[in-house]
Amino acid sequence: MLHNVTNYFFPPSFTGSNDEYRQARIVVNTSLLTSLFSLNYVLISWSMNYWPGVYSMLIDFVIVLVLPFFFKWKLLSYRMVGYAFIASSFGAVFFNCLATGAYYSPIMAWLVAYPIVGTFLLGRRGGIIFTVASLTALMILWWLESRQVVLTNFILPDYQLLFSLNVIVGLILIQLMIALVFYNINQRSLRLVAEKNQLLSERTAELQQSLDNLQKTQTQLIQAEKMASLGELTAGIAHEIQNPLNFVNNFSEVSVELIDELKEDLEQKLNGTADDYLVEVLSDLTMNMQKITYHGKRADSIVKAMLEHSRLSTGEKQPIDLNALADEYFRLAYHGLRAKDKSFNAELVTDFDEKLDKVEGVPQDIGRVLLNLFNNAFYATQQKRNQQGIGYQPLVQVSTCLKNDKVELRIKDNGTGIPPEIVHKIYQPFFTTKPTGEGTGLGLSLSYDIITKGHNGEMAVQTEANQFTEMIVRLPIKN
Repeated sequence: MLHNVTNYFFPPSFTGSNDEYRQARIVVNTSLLTSLFSLNYVLISWSMNYWPGVYSMLIDFVIVLVLPFFFKWKLLSYRMVGYAFIASSFGAVFFNCLATGAYYSPIMAWLVAYPIVGTFLLGRRGGIIFTVASLTALMILWWLESRQVVLTNFILPDYQLLFSLNVIVGLILIQLMIALVFYNINQRSLRLVAEKNQLLSERTAELQQSLDNLQKTQTQLIQAEKMASLGELTAGIAHEIQNPLNFVNNFSEVSVELIDELKEDLEQKLNGTADDYLVEVLSDLTMNMQKITYHGKRADSIVKAMLEHSRLSTGEKQPIDLNALADEYFRLAYHGLRAKDKSFNAELVTDFDEKLDKVEGVPQDIGRVLLNLFNNAFYATQQKRNQQGIGYQPLVQVSTCLKNDKVELRIKDNGTGIPPEIVHKIYQPFFTTKPTGEGTGLGLSLSYDIITKGHNGEMAVQTEANQFTEMIVRLPIKN
Protein backbone atom coordinates (compact mmCIF):
# COMPACT_ATOMS: atom_id res chain seq x y z
CA MET A 1 0.00 0.00 0.00
CA LEU A 2 2.79 2.43 0.96
CA HIS A 3 4.50 1.55 -2.32
CA ASN A 4 1.38 2.54 -4.31
CA VAL A 5 1.02 5.79 -2.34
CA THR A 6 4.66 6.64 -3.03
CA ASN A 7 4.12 6.03 -6.76
CA TYR A 8 1.33 8.64 -6.69
CA PHE A 9 3.67 11.31 -5.35
CA PHE A 10 6.43 10.56 -7.86
CA PRO A 11 6.75 12.85 -10.91
CA PRO A 12 5.58 11.27 -14.20
CA SER A 13 9.15 11.29 -15.54
CA PHE A 14 11.76 11.23 -12.78
CA THR A 15 15.23 11.78 -14.24
CA GLY A 16 18.01 10.35 -12.14
CA SER A 17 20.17 7.32 -11.53
CA ASN A 18 18.97 4.16 -9.82
CA ASP A 19 20.52 5.26 -6.51
CA GLU A 20 18.84 8.66 -6.72
CA TYR A 21 15.52 6.99 -7.52
CA ARG A 22 15.87 4.72 -4.49
CA GLN A 23 16.87 7.62 -2.21
CA ALA A 24 13.96 9.76 -3.42
CA ARG A 25 11.52 6.95 -2.58
CA ILE A 26 12.98 6.66 0.92
CA VAL A 27 12.61 10.43 1.47
CA VAL A 28 8.97 10.43 0.31
CA ASN A 29 8.15 7.34 2.40
CA THR A 30 9.73 8.83 5.52
CA SER A 31 7.90 12.12 4.96
CA LEU A 32 4.58 10.29 4.83
CA LEU A 33 5.41 8.34 8.01
CA THR A 34 6.33 11.61 9.76
CA SER A 35 2.97 13.11 8.81
CA LEU A 36 1.31 10.12 10.52
CA PHE A 37 3.40 10.76 13.62
CA SER A 38 2.35 14.44 13.65
CA LEU A 39 -1.31 13.57 13.19
CA ASN A 40 -1.11 11.03 16.00
CA TYR A 41 0.41 13.65 18.33
CA VAL A 42 -2.35 16.09 17.36
CA LEU A 43 -5.00 13.55 18.40
CA ILE A 44 -3.21 12.76 21.67
CA SER A 45 -2.79 16.46 22.50
CA TRP A 46 -6.42 17.19 21.63
CA SER A 47 -7.67 14.32 23.84
CA MET A 48 -5.70 15.82 26.75
CA ASN A 49 -6.66 19.46 26.03
CA TYR A 50 -3.01 20.26 25.33
CA TRP A 51 -3.58 23.05 22.82
CA PRO A 52 0.03 24.08 22.15
CA GLY A 53 0.69 20.51 21.01
CA VAL A 54 -2.49 20.50 18.89
CA TYR A 55 -1.60 23.73 17.07
CA SER A 56 2.13 23.08 16.63
CA MET A 57 1.79 19.48 15.45
CA LEU A 58 -1.18 20.34 13.23
CA ILE A 59 0.94 22.94 11.45
CA ASP A 60 3.73 20.37 11.17
CA PHE A 61 1.26 17.79 9.80
CA VAL A 62 0.07 20.18 7.06
CA ILE A 63 3.65 21.16 6.07
CA VAL A 64 4.93 17.58 5.96
CA LEU A 65 1.89 16.39 4.02
CA VAL A 66 2.15 19.17 1.40
CA LEU A 67 5.87 18.69 0.73
CA PRO A 68 5.46 15.42 -1.31
CA PHE A 69 3.06 17.31 -3.60
CA PHE A 70 5.77 19.93 -4.20
CA PHE A 71 8.07 17.06 -5.21
CA LYS A 72 5.37 15.60 -7.49
CA TRP A 73 4.91 18.99 -9.18
CA LYS A 74 8.72 19.34 -9.52
CA LEU A 75 8.74 22.52 -7.39
CA LEU A 76 11.23 20.98 -4.93
CA SER A 77 13.87 18.31 -5.26
CA TYR A 78 13.70 15.26 -3.03
CA ARG A 79 16.66 16.63 -1.01
CA MET A 80 14.83 19.91 -0.32
CA VAL A 81 11.77 17.90 0.73
CA GLY A 82 13.95 15.97 3.19
CA TYR A 83 15.48 19.12 4.67
CA ALA A 84 12.06 20.82 4.93
CA PHE A 85 10.09 18.07 6.66
CA ILE A 86 12.88 17.24 9.15
CA ALA A 87 13.24 20.94 10.00
CA SER A 88 9.45 21.34 10.43
CA SER A 89 9.16 18.32 12.74
CA PHE A 90 12.29 19.36 14.65
CA GLY A 91 10.79 22.80 15.25
CA ALA A 92 7.45 21.38 16.40
CA VAL A 93 9.12 19.01 18.89
CA PHE A 94 11.37 21.77 20.24
CA PHE A 95 8.38 24.10 20.68
CA ASN A 96 6.50 21.41 22.64
CA CYS A 97 9.46 20.92 24.95
CA LEU A 98 9.53 24.67 25.65
CA ALA A 99 5.75 24.88 26.04
CA THR A 100 5.47 22.05 28.57
CA GLY A 101 8.62 22.81 30.48
CA ALA A 102 9.11 19.05 30.50
CA TYR A 103 12.75 19.11 29.46
CA TYR A 104 13.09 15.40 30.17
CA SER A 105 9.93 14.46 28.32
CA PRO A 106 10.11 11.37 26.05
CA ILE A 107 9.51 13.68 23.11
CA MET A 108 13.03 15.01 23.66
CA ALA A 109 14.29 11.68 22.34
CA TRP A 110 13.21 12.86 18.90
CA LEU A 111 15.69 15.72 19.12
CA VAL A 112 18.42 13.08 19.35
CA ALA A 113 16.83 10.97 16.59
CA TYR A 114 16.69 13.74 13.96
CA PRO A 115 20.48 13.78 13.27
CA ILE A 116 20.27 10.02 12.62
CA VAL A 117 17.28 10.51 10.30
CA GLY A 118 19.04 13.43 8.59
CA THR A 119 22.16 11.35 7.96
CA PHE A 120 20.13 8.43 6.64
CA LEU A 121 18.03 10.55 4.28
CA LEU A 122 20.36 13.39 3.27
CA GLY A 123 23.84 12.06 3.75
CA ARG A 124 26.78 13.65 5.58
CA ARG A 125 25.64 17.26 5.11
CA GLY A 126 22.17 16.58 6.51
CA GLY A 127 23.67 14.70 9.45
CA ILE A 128 25.99 17.62 10.30
CA ILE A 129 23.24 20.27 10.03
CA PHE A 130 20.76 18.44 12.26
CA THR A 131 23.43 17.29 14.71
CA VAL A 132 24.36 20.95 15.30
CA ALA A 133 20.65 21.85 15.55
CA SER A 134 19.99 19.01 17.99
CA LEU A 135 22.96 19.89 20.26
CA THR A 136 21.95 23.56 20.24
CA ALA A 137 18.34 22.71 21.19
CA LEU A 138 19.41 20.37 23.99
CA MET A 139 21.84 22.94 25.38
CA ILE A 140 19.06 25.55 25.42
CA LEU A 141 16.72 23.14 27.22
CA TRP A 142 19.36 22.15 29.76
CA TRP A 143 20.21 25.81 30.40
CA LEU A 144 16.51 26.58 31.01
CA GLU A 145 16.34 23.53 33.27
CA SER A 146 19.37 24.68 35.28
CA ARG A 147 17.85 28.17 35.71
CA GLN A 148 14.43 26.67 36.51
CA VAL A 149 12.87 28.84 33.84
CA VAL A 150 9.26 28.02 32.99
CA LEU A 151 7.99 29.72 29.83
CA THR A 152 4.33 28.81 30.32
CA ASN A 153 2.06 27.92 33.17
CA PHE A 154 0.63 24.97 31.29
CA ILE A 155 0.45 21.79 33.40
CA LEU A 156 -0.12 18.40 31.81
CA PRO A 157 -3.19 16.68 33.31
CA ASP A 158 -1.67 13.22 33.02
CA TYR A 159 2.05 13.29 32.30
CA GLN A 160 2.37 9.52 32.73
CA LEU A 161 -0.22 8.85 30.04
CA LEU A 162 1.55 11.21 27.62
CA PHE A 163 4.82 9.50 28.42
CA SER A 164 3.39 6.04 27.66
CA LEU A 165 1.70 7.16 24.47
CA ASN A 166 4.85 8.86 23.20
CA VAL A 167 6.91 5.76 23.89
CA ILE A 168 4.41 3.51 22.09
CA VAL A 169 4.12 5.84 19.09
CA GLY A 170 7.89 6.26 18.94
CA LEU A 171 8.48 2.50 18.96
CA ILE A 172 5.88 1.94 16.24
CA LEU A 173 7.35 4.63 14.02
CA ILE A 174 10.90 3.37 14.60
CA GLN A 175 9.80 -0.14 13.63
CA LEU A 176 8.11 1.22 10.51
CA MET A 177 11.25 3.13 9.58
CA ILE A 178 13.42 0.04 10.12
CA ALA A 179 11.01 -1.99 7.99
CA LEU A 180 11.19 0.71 5.31
CA VAL A 181 14.99 0.64 5.37
CA PHE A 182 15.10 -3.15 5.04
CA TYR A 183 12.46 -3.05 2.29
CA ASN A 184 14.55 -0.63 0.25
CA ILE A 185 17.72 -2.63 0.92
CA ASN A 186 15.91 -5.76 -0.24
CA GLN A 187 14.64 -3.98 -3.36
CA ARG A 188 18.14 -2.78 -4.13
CA SER A 189 19.52 -6.29 -3.63
CA LEU A 190 16.87 -7.71 -5.96
CA ARG A 191 17.70 -5.05 -8.54
CA LEU A 192 21.41 -5.80 -8.27
CA VAL A 193 20.71 -9.52 -8.67
CA ALA A 194 18.53 -8.78 -11.70
CA GLU A 195 21.25 -6.57 -13.21
CA LYS A 196 23.88 -9.26 -12.64
CA ASN A 197 21.58 -11.88 -14.18
CA GLN A 198 21.02 -9.58 -17.15
CA LEU A 199 24.77 -9.04 -17.49
CA LEU A 200 25.35 -12.79 -17.22
CA SER A 201 22.72 -13.43 -19.89
CA GLU A 202 24.34 -10.86 -22.19
CA ARG A 203 27.79 -12.36 -21.63
CA THR A 204 26.37 -15.84 -22.28
CA ALA A 205 24.71 -14.60 -25.48
CA GLU A 206 27.98 -12.99 -26.59
CA LEU A 207 29.91 -16.20 -25.89
CA GLN A 208 27.29 -18.22 -27.76
CA GLN A 209 27.50 -15.81 -30.68
CA SER A 210 31.29 -16.09 -30.66
CA LEU A 211 31.00 -19.87 -30.60
CA ASP A 212 28.52 -19.81 -33.49
CA ASN A 213 30.81 -17.51 -35.46
CA LEU A 214 33.76 -19.78 -34.75
CA GLN A 215 31.84 -22.84 -35.88
CA LYS A 216 30.63 -20.98 -38.97
CA THR A 217 34.18 -19.88 -39.79
CA GLN A 218 35.47 -23.41 -39.23
CA THR A 219 32.82 -24.85 -41.54
CA GLN A 220 33.53 -22.20 -44.17
CA LEU A 221 37.26 -22.95 -43.98
CA ILE A 222 36.56 -26.66 -44.42
CA GLN A 223 34.24 -25.88 -47.32
CA ALA A 224 36.82 -23.52 -48.83
CA GLU A 225 39.46 -26.23 -48.52
CA LYS A 226 37.17 -28.71 -50.24
CA MET A 227 36.40 -26.21 -52.97
CA ALA A 228 40.11 -25.48 -53.41
CA SER A 229 40.86 -29.20 -53.74
CA LEU A 230 37.93 -29.60 -56.12
CA GLY A 231 39.18 -26.60 -58.10
CA GLU A 232 42.62 -28.14 -58.46
CA LEU A 233 41.08 -31.45 -59.54
CA THR A 234 38.76 -29.67 -61.98
CA ALA A 235 41.67 -27.69 -63.42
CA GLY A 236 43.69 -30.86 -63.91
CA ILE A 237 40.83 -32.68 -65.64
CA ALA A 238 40.01 -29.64 -67.78
CA HIS A 239 43.62 -29.36 -68.93
CA GLU A 240 43.67 -33.04 -69.82
CA ILE A 241 40.44 -32.69 -71.82
CA GLN A 242 41.59 -29.46 -73.47
CA ASN A 243 44.41 -31.10 -75.46
CA PRO A 244 42.38 -33.83 -77.22
CA LEU A 245 39.55 -31.35 -77.62
CA ASN A 246 41.85 -29.02 -79.51
CA PHE A 247 42.75 -31.86 -81.86
CA VAL A 248 39.04 -32.63 -82.44
CA ASN A 249 38.26 -29.00 -83.24
CA ASN A 250 41.28 -28.44 -85.45
CA PHE A 251 40.95 -31.66 -87.44
CA SER A 252 37.18 -31.23 -87.84
CA GLU A 253 37.72 -27.80 -89.37
CA VAL A 254 40.50 -29.19 -91.60
CA SER A 255 38.26 -32.13 -92.61
CA VAL A 256 35.48 -29.73 -93.69
CA GLU A 257 37.96 -27.88 -95.86
CA LEU A 258 39.26 -31.13 -97.37
CA ILE A 259 35.75 -32.30 -98.17
CA ASP A 260 34.97 -28.98 -99.86
CA GLU A 261 38.18 -29.32 -101.93
CA LEU A 262 37.29 -32.92 -102.79
CA LYS A 263 33.84 -31.87 -104.04
CA GLU A 264 35.35 -29.13 -106.20
CA ASP A 265 37.89 -31.57 -107.71
CA LEU A 266 35.22 -34.13 -108.48
CA GLU A 267 33.02 -31.57 -110.17
CA GLN A 268 35.95 -30.34 -112.31
CA LYS A 269 37.11 -33.81 -113.33
CA LEU A 270 33.66 -35.18 -113.99
CA ASN A 271 32.41 -31.96 -115.57
CA GLY A 272 29.43 -31.75 -113.26
CA THR A 273 28.36 -35.36 -113.86
CA ALA A 274 29.35 -36.65 -110.41
CA ASP A 275 27.29 -39.42 -108.93
CA ASP A 276 24.39 -38.03 -106.88
CA TYR A 277 25.03 -40.60 -104.17
CA LEU A 278 28.64 -39.52 -103.88
CA VAL A 279 27.65 -35.84 -103.63
CA GLU A 280 25.07 -36.66 -100.98
CA VAL A 281 27.65 -38.61 -98.93
CA LEU A 282 30.10 -35.73 -99.15
CA SER A 283 27.39 -33.30 -98.10
CA ASP A 284 26.52 -35.51 -95.14
CA LEU A 285 30.18 -35.70 -94.17
CA THR A 286 30.43 -31.92 -94.37
CA MET A 287 27.33 -31.52 -92.16
CA ASN A 288 28.65 -34.03 -89.65
CA MET A 289 32.00 -32.28 -89.48
CA GLN A 290 30.29 -28.93 -88.98
CA LYS A 291 28.31 -30.43 -86.09
CA ILE A 292 31.50 -31.84 -84.61
CA THR A 293 33.11 -28.39 -84.93
CA TYR A 294 30.09 -26.66 -83.35
CA HIS A 295 29.83 -29.00 -80.37
CA GLY A 296 33.61 -29.14 -80.02
CA LYS A 297 33.75 -25.37 -79.68
CA ARG A 298 30.88 -25.56 -77.25
CA ALA A 299 32.76 -28.15 -75.20
CA ASP A 300 35.81 -25.90 -75.43
CA SER A 301 33.87 -22.98 -73.93
CA ILE A 302 32.62 -25.24 -71.12
CA VAL A 303 36.14 -26.40 -70.34
CA LYS A 304 37.36 -22.79 -70.32
CA ALA A 305 34.51 -21.89 -67.95
CA MET A 306 35.54 -24.75 -65.67
CA LEU A 307 39.12 -23.51 -65.71
CA GLU A 308 37.97 -19.97 -64.97
CA HIS A 309 35.76 -21.14 -62.13
CA SER A 310 38.49 -23.31 -60.63
CA ARG A 311 40.96 -20.45 -60.36
CA LEU A 312 41.36 -19.03 -56.88
CA SER A 313 39.94 -15.55 -56.51
CA THR A 314 42.59 -12.84 -56.33
CA GLY A 315 40.05 -10.39 -54.90
CA GLU A 316 40.98 -7.88 -57.58
CA LYS A 317 37.99 -6.15 -59.13
CA GLN A 318 37.77 -5.58 -62.83
CA PRO A 319 35.10 -4.63 -65.38
CA ILE A 320 32.69 -7.52 -65.92
CA ASP A 321 30.31 -8.12 -68.81
CA LEU A 322 27.45 -9.44 -66.69
CA ASN A 323 25.48 -10.58 -69.76
CA ALA A 324 28.29 -12.84 -70.98
CA LEU A 325 29.06 -14.12 -67.49
CA ALA A 326 25.40 -14.90 -66.75
CA ASP A 327 24.90 -16.66 -70.10
CA GLU A 328 28.05 -18.72 -69.60
CA TYR A 329 27.12 -19.94 -66.12
CA PHE A 330 23.49 -20.38 -67.14
CA ARG A 331 24.51 -22.98 -69.74
CA LEU A 332 27.15 -24.49 -67.47
CA ALA A 333 24.65 -25.04 -64.62
CA TYR A 334 22.05 -26.53 -66.97
CA HIS A 335 24.43 -29.01 -68.59
CA GLY A 336 25.88 -29.83 -65.18
CA LEU A 337 22.42 -30.94 -63.98
CA ARG A 338 21.72 -32.81 -67.23
CA ALA A 339 24.97 -34.70 -66.73
CA LYS A 340 23.47 -36.08 -63.49
CA ASP A 341 19.91 -36.51 -64.78
CA LYS A 342 19.70 -37.32 -68.50
CA SER A 343 15.88 -37.17 -68.44
CA PHE A 344 15.81 -33.56 -67.25
CA ASN A 345 14.98 -30.89 -69.81
CA ALA A 346 14.11 -27.26 -69.19
CA GLU A 347 13.21 -24.28 -71.29
CA LEU A 348 15.91 -21.64 -71.02
CA VAL A 349 14.90 -18.02 -71.65
CA THR A 350 17.31 -15.09 -71.70
CA ASP A 351 16.51 -11.40 -71.95
CA PHE A 352 19.78 -9.47 -71.75
CA ASP A 353 20.03 -5.70 -72.10
CA GLU A 354 22.61 -5.30 -74.85
CA LYS A 355 23.36 -1.71 -73.81
CA LEU A 356 24.18 -2.77 -70.27
CA ASP A 357 27.20 -1.08 -68.69
CA LYS A 358 29.95 -3.20 -67.24
CA VAL A 359 30.13 -3.60 -63.48
CA GLU A 360 33.25 -3.70 -61.37
CA GLY A 361 33.69 -6.91 -59.46
CA VAL A 362 35.62 -10.09 -58.89
CA PRO A 363 34.67 -12.43 -61.78
CA GLN A 364 35.27 -15.64 -59.82
CA ASP A 365 33.11 -14.45 -56.90
CA ILE A 366 30.27 -13.22 -59.11
CA GLY A 367 30.52 -16.49 -61.03
CA ARG A 368 30.10 -18.50 -57.83
CA VAL A 369 26.99 -16.47 -56.96
CA LEU A 370 25.47 -16.98 -60.41
CA LEU A 371 26.27 -20.69 -60.45
CA ASN A 372 24.68 -21.12 -57.02
CA LEU A 373 21.51 -19.23 -58.03
CA PHE A 374 21.18 -21.13 -61.31
CA ASN A 375 21.73 -24.47 -59.56
CA ASN A 376 19.00 -23.60 -57.05
CA ALA A 377 16.60 -22.63 -59.86
CA PHE A 378 17.20 -25.87 -61.82
CA TYR A 379 16.98 -27.92 -58.61
CA ALA A 380 13.56 -26.37 -57.78
CA THR A 381 12.20 -27.15 -61.26
CA GLN A 382 13.62 -30.68 -61.12
CA GLN A 383 11.88 -31.30 -57.78
CA LYS A 384 8.57 -29.97 -59.10
CA ARG A 385 8.88 -32.16 -62.20
CA ASN A 386 9.38 -35.22 -59.98
CA GLN A 387 6.26 -34.24 -58.02
CA GLN A 388 3.92 -33.42 -60.91
CA GLY A 389 5.32 -35.62 -63.67
CA ILE A 390 4.02 -35.29 -67.22
CA GLY A 391 2.32 -31.99 -68.01
CA TYR A 392 4.81 -29.77 -66.24
CA GLN A 393 7.44 -27.95 -68.28
CA PRO A 394 10.43 -26.59 -66.30
CA LEU A 395 11.23 -22.98 -67.17
CA VAL A 396 14.16 -20.84 -66.01
CA GLN A 397 14.47 -17.23 -67.10
CA VAL A 398 17.39 -14.84 -66.69
CA SER A 399 17.27 -11.15 -67.53
CA THR A 400 19.39 -8.03 -67.01
CA CYS A 401 18.59 -4.33 -67.12
CA LEU A 402 19.79 -0.97 -65.86
CA LYS A 403 17.66 0.43 -63.04
CA ASN A 404 18.38 3.39 -60.75
CA ASP A 405 22.08 3.47 -61.69
CA LYS A 406 22.40 -0.19 -60.81
CA VAL A 407 22.66 -3.29 -62.95
CA GLU A 408 19.79 -5.60 -62.05
CA LEU A 409 19.90 -9.33 -62.76
CA ARG A 410 16.81 -11.49 -62.25
CA ILE A 411 16.70 -15.29 -62.21
CA LYS A 412 13.17 -16.69 -62.21
CA ASP A 413 11.99 -20.31 -62.19
CA ASN A 414 8.57 -21.95 -62.10
CA GLY A 415 9.68 -24.50 -59.53
CA THR A 416 8.54 -25.36 -56.03
CA GLY A 417 8.85 -21.82 -54.63
CA ILE A 418 9.66 -20.97 -51.02
CA PRO A 419 7.07 -21.22 -48.20
CA PRO A 420 6.43 -17.77 -46.64
CA GLU A 421 7.31 -18.95 -43.13
CA ILE A 422 10.93 -19.67 -44.09
CA VAL A 423 11.65 -16.85 -46.56
CA HIS A 424 13.38 -14.80 -43.85
CA LYS A 425 15.71 -17.72 -43.08
CA ILE A 426 17.15 -18.42 -46.54
CA TYR A 427 20.26 -16.24 -45.99
CA GLN A 428 21.05 -17.80 -42.61
CA PRO A 429 24.18 -20.00 -42.57
CA PHE A 430 23.50 -23.75 -42.56
CA PHE A 431 19.80 -23.32 -43.30
CA THR A 432 18.69 -25.55 -46.18
CA THR A 433 15.51 -27.25 -47.37
CA LYS A 434 17.44 -29.90 -49.25
CA PRO A 435 17.71 -33.44 -47.85
CA THR A 436 20.70 -34.33 -45.72
CA GLY A 437 23.80 -34.71 -47.84
CA GLU A 438 22.50 -32.66 -50.77
CA GLY A 439 23.10 -29.17 -49.38
CA THR A 440 25.31 -27.47 -46.81
CA GLY A 441 23.10 -24.40 -46.29
CA LEU A 442 26.01 -22.09 -47.07
CA GLY A 443 25.31 -21.32 -50.73
CA LEU A 444 22.87 -18.42 -50.32
CA SER A 445 24.62 -17.21 -47.16
CA LEU A 446 27.97 -16.90 -48.95
CA SER A 447 26.30 -15.45 -52.06
CA TYR A 448 24.58 -12.82 -49.94
CA ASP A 449 27.88 -11.87 -48.30
CA ILE A 450 29.67 -11.68 -51.67
CA ILE A 451 27.00 -9.38 -53.18
CA THR A 452 26.26 -7.14 -50.18
CA LYS A 453 29.60 -6.97 -48.38
CA GLY A 454 32.05 -7.69 -51.17
CA HIS A 455 30.41 -5.67 -53.95
CA ASN A 456 28.17 -3.14 -52.12
CA GLY A 457 25.16 -4.61 -53.87
CA GLU A 458 21.71 -5.84 -52.93
CA MET A 459 20.06 -9.24 -52.97
CA ALA A 460 16.31 -9.84 -52.76
CA VAL A 461 13.79 -12.59 -53.37
CA GLN A 462 10.22 -12.72 -54.66
CA THR A 463 8.46 -16.04 -54.32
CA GLU A 464 5.17 -17.86 -54.04
CA ALA A 465 4.95 -21.39 -52.71
CA ASN A 466 4.60 -24.02 -55.46
CA GLN A 467 4.45 -21.27 -58.13
CA PHE A 468 7.75 -19.48 -58.70
CA THR A 469 10.92 -18.03 -57.19
CA GLU A 470 12.71 -14.95 -58.51
CA MET A 471 16.12 -14.02 -57.17
CA ILE A 472 17.15 -10.40 -57.74
CA VAL A 473 20.76 -9.19 -57.68
CA ARG A 474 21.57 -5.48 -57.94
CA LEU A 475 25.15 -4.32 -58.43
CA PRO A 476 26.40 -0.73 -58.65
CA ILE A 477 28.07 0.27 -61.89
CA LYS A 478 30.93 1.78 -59.91
CA ASN A 479 31.79 0.62 -56.38
